[in-house]
Amino acid sequence: MREAQFLVDNPAAAIDELFRKFGVWKTAQALLLAAWRRRQTQNHISHLPNRMRRDIGLPESEDMLDVRFPMWDVRL
Repeated sequence: MREAQFLVDNPAAAIDELFRKFGVWKTAQALLLAAWRRRQTQNHISHLPNRMRRDIGLPESEDMLDVRFPMWDVRL
């Protein structure tokens, strides 16, 4: 649905209309909330260890190849 949305020719006029209809603070709050939600929907895999990357079918990260887990490194 995002791709089918109408693009505004004059964004200043659209913002002015939003300010008049809803007020400056409500419009600013909605903008910040939309930006925050967009930020939360992006998934990042850079922090995942290689064992988790393998579990979900991703290639291993080169910079995490030598990471060892001392808790799992049990010597008898």
